[in-house]
Amino acid sequence: MVKGLLSIDQLDQPYEGCLVGKQHRHSFPKKPISRAKASLELIHTNVCGPIDPASLGKTIYFLLFIDDYSRKTWVYVLKKKSEVFSNFKRFKALVEKHNGYQSKAMRSDRGRKFISKEFKAFCEENGIRQPLTIPYSPQQNGVVERKNRSIVNMTRSMLKSKNLPKKFWAKAIDCVVYLSNRCLTRSVWNQTPQQAWSGYKLSVSHLKVFGSIVYVHVPDQQRKKLDDKSEKFIFIGYSQQSKGYKLYNPVDKKMKVSRDVTFDEKSSWDRTDRDKEQYVFYPIDTDRRRADGTCDFLESRISDSIESIIIIGR
Repeated sequence: MVKGLLSIDQLDQPYEGCLVGKQHRHSFPKKPISRAKASLELIHTNVCGPIDPASLGKTIYFLLFIDDYSRKTWVYVLKKKSEVFSNFKRFKALVEKHNGYQSKAMRSDRGRKFISKEFKAFCEENGIRQPLTIPYSPQQNGVVERKNRSIVNMTRSMLKSKNLPKKFWAKAIDCVVYLSNRCLTRSVWNQTPQQAWSGYKLSVSHLKVFGSIVYVHVPDQQRKKLDDKSEKFIFIGYSQQSKGYKLYNPVDKKMKVSRDVTFDEKSSWDRTDRDKEQYVFYPIDTDRRRADGTCDFLESRISDSIESIIIIGR
């Protein structure tokens, strides 16, 4: 090697100069030290957003709850972060009524929505511990952070594959969570999260491709003899309240739930004309035109001999 160096007696002695210039963060464990032994022993939660653009319902955030034992996931979409507390109470009532277990702990970051006085008081009254992450350490809540990333990636792919506008992100996220609860995961041995949570296997024969074109039967009571017997909709999810599919009509921008449907899963929404206005042509009397060139249609008189045409976008 070399000559003339002094021997070093204390190899582990910290030196300020080295620490100031070279110190880095300690690594985080790749696997959790322990896992919950039963449902609701530990809940992971986090808020993701804001998301631009806003969804069809004008929401810009989504809130996740993940049961550590089963890894079943619940999602709520929010217009503002102040809605976290009310949705947590909704979630707590839902899951505790389902299987009789009581929520024992909820892990989250230190966002103000989780450490507010009312949130902390509610958890204390109900015996719920709140293990919080260290500032700037989302890795300590890695279960829900990784889930956030997976959900957003899947949502982006689903919207892109079927050429849907980004404003459908909330519907896509709801569908992603529904599907992920019915897919095998390495975190739960040989079971889906839904099976680990409920104790029974679910059928997946009803699953369809998100964003597909759907032909919906029109009931006899809602049509005349020669009217079309079906309408074209877009599939946007699964109803949790009824045995049916959530559907969206891009023409009148209305949603409905139906079971009488036929799927065309290879097709997608043709949006080539989505930016073009649809026009109705009304003949008007030029005598009623204002000085600025505009005309009040309601006050105008429709003339049999068309002298001018106004184009009105729907």
